[in-house]
Amino acid sequence: MTKAEKQAELIREISGTDPYKCMKCGKCSASCPSFNEMDIKPHQFVSYVLHDDIETLADSRSLWKCLSCFACVERCPRDVKPGRLIDAARQLVVRQRGLDYLKADEIPELLDPELPQQLLVSAFRRYRR
Repeated sequence: MTKAEKQAELIREISGTDPYKCMKCGKCSASCPSFNEMDIKPHQFVSYVLHDDIETLADSRSLWKCLSCFACVERCPRDVKPGRLIDAARQLVVRQRGLDYLKADEIPELLDPELPQQLLVSAFRRYRR
């Protein structure tokens, strides 16, 4: 198994989705609020994962332009969840780059009393994988 195949498999595993169900209808891309700023659209992103072209995804603007609003997840008639694939690819890139992570005991001093608690819970869910 090549490096790209391993990366694609890891993205599928982290996301918990099945990109093989995609029928390229484009509803995910049509509902995306960041569509105009993306060089690889959500429905195209699924194809890149299927074809193990993870290097292109890692270098794309789309990976970081996605708002993680999951409008694409809601609109998908086949339950492919392209937003989760994008999120999983982000995690893979961050892990490969070896960026530093916060330790749990460092978090309290960074908290702002105005910060919504839902934001913290969402961040923990996303980055605990």
